[in-house]
Formats: sequence, C-alpha cells, structure tokens
Amino acid sequence: MSLIPATILTGFLGSGKTTLLQRVLTEAHGQKIAVIENEFGEENIDNDILVTDANEQIIQMSNGCICCTIREDLRATLADLAAKRRKGELDFERVVIETTGLADPGPVAQTFFMDDEIAESFLLDAIVTLVDAKHASQQLNDRVEAQRQVGFADQIFISKADLVSADELATLQHRLKHMNPRAEQRVAHFGAVPIKDVFDLRGFNLNAKLDIDPDFLTVDDHHDHHDHDHAHGEHCDHPSHQHGHHHHHDDDVKSFIFRAERAFDPARLEDFLGAIVNIYGPRMLRYKGVLSMQWVERKVIFQGVHQLMGSDLGPVWKPDEPRVSKMVFIGIDLPRDILTQGLEQCLV
Repeated sequence: MSLIPATILTGFLGSGKTTLLQRVLTEAHGQKIAVIENEFGEENIDNDILVTDANEQIIQMSNGCICCTIREDLRATLADLAAKRRKGELDFERVVIETTGLADPGPVAQTFFMDDEIAESFLLDAIVTLVDAKHASQQLNDRVEAQRQVGFADQIFISKADLVSADELATLQHRLKHMNPRAEQRVAHFGAVPIKDVFDLRGFNLNAKLDIDPDFLTVDDHHDHHDHDHAHGEHCDHPSHQHGHHHHHDDDVKSFIFRAERAFDPARLEDFLGAIVNIYGPRMLRYKGVLSMQWVERKVIFQGVHQLMGSDLGPVWKPDEPRVSKMVFIGIDLPRDILTQGLEQCLV
C-alpha cells in the first residue's frame, strides 16, 4: 500500500484554521480525508464541524470524510487509523492534523520521522500555516508559538486581509518572508483556497520542492541587514527562552541564507552539520539546501527539522549551470556568524 499523505494545519488562535478546514471537508473534491483534531482542552472543538459524543472517537462524515479527536497521543491515533484502514474498517486517502492555536508544530512533524511504524504508513506532505492579518503583528511580537508556526510553514495563508490596509498587508508579507523565505504566501478570504494549494505540496519531499522552484532560496539580499543578530539570546541554549523585550521586527525566528561557489568537502560538512545540530537542534526549525559536493556530479539536496537531518541525491548539474551551493536556515536566535564561519571552513 502506498504511504498516506499527511498535512499539518497550524496557525495561532483565531487565524481561521477551522474555517479553512470546513471548506476543505465540505468541498466536492471527491477525496476521503481523515481529520485529526489535536485537542489540548484550551480551546473548545468546533461543534459545527465535529458532533462528538463522549464515547465516540471517530466520526464518519456524510461526504466520506472522517474526523477524530485525539484522546491519547498523536502517534497512537495515527497508528490506530492506519490499522483500521488496512483492515478495511475505515476508508480514507489522506490525513489532516489540525493543531491547537497554541501548538508548536515541531513535535507534531517529528512524529512522522521518529517512529518507524508511523513512517511506514504515512508521508508528511506539508505544514500549512494560517496567519491572521489583523492580529499577526501583535501575535508575532508576543508569542513564540506564533513565530514557530511561521518558521515551520511550507505554505502560508494570510486570513482577514480585508481588515487591514494594503500597506499593513505588504509590511506583514515582508516580515513573514524575512522569517521564512521558503514558504509560499497566499491571501485566503474566509478559507476560500483551492485544494491544490493545500494538498500534495510535497513540502517535506527532499527533491520535489527544489526542482520545481529553484528560486525558492533567493531572497532580496538588500533586506539581509535586518539580520544583524542582537546577541541577546546566545548565552541561553534553552529553546523556549523568551526575551521580554522586542525591538520592532526583532523576531526570535529569523532566517538567513548561505551561498558558496566552491564545492563542499563531504566529510567536513557532515561533521560540522552534525555538531551544529547537536548543539542548536532544538532552535533549528527548518533548514534546507542544494549543495555542490566535491567529486559528486549530482546536486545533493539536504533538509532537516530540529535534530532530524536527511540528504538525497538530486538531478545532475547541467554542463552550463554554475555549481552554487545554497542553504537556508530558519530558527530561533541562531548564531549566524558561527554557522557562516563553520560552513566556509567546510568548502574545498
């Protein structure tokens, strides 16, 4: 049986996750979707989507979709769904996990890689994040969860854009791009988004994203001056360390891009990345790159989430193509200078 694609739907409280989900569930797309509501009790599950009775964990919807609320942990729920599907007790083609508005998507994403049983049944397709245009700037200033949701995203939908001015929207889009240059942004009006922008994005697929969009790593270089890292977090390795003070746009979640025209020495790079992930892993939300390696005729595609890192061989470098390595790092107070110096020392 082929792997079941899974989408993580995240976004801060009130950003419109349920509206989007309702649209996805009720649209006549003919897909059978299992929805997992990752409920922690601080927000009440939306009864208009799920009519739960106390004993029932899985509800079959009239259009063939099914919904369930997590009463135990996510791993157990996924394993249960996969087992019921194998036995023919449930029929669904994909899974959507809606996290609570206060959730860090990191541990949810890691479930798909840390557990062999889950990895053999499911494929994490993408993390889709909703951002509320009206309240985003306050939420991003005050809440580290809101920043992490942006940092993890493969696709960002901006909701409530009609409630802000064109300038405010442009400022928000610029800020989101600065925090996460690899996620595509779209404005979504009341959850009205085409299914193709939500599913089969292959955001976690090692090869697909970079082959389809080779420019996803190119960000306006002249905006990089925002990134002079204030050293206010570097003595503290605790990933959830929150700084009480926030300068304008001095987000804890930042991205930076490393480019190199010389090839990497594979052994040195592996040692360096291993060490960096060991120390800063909890603060590294997403990192990804297309690399030119010494003695390797094909592009090396690598990416990671926190301490989990993987690489794969991509297409062959074309004869006339400049062999430039590009990497993007998205994380919380990452020491840009240490990373840059270390990567430079791994070049041939």
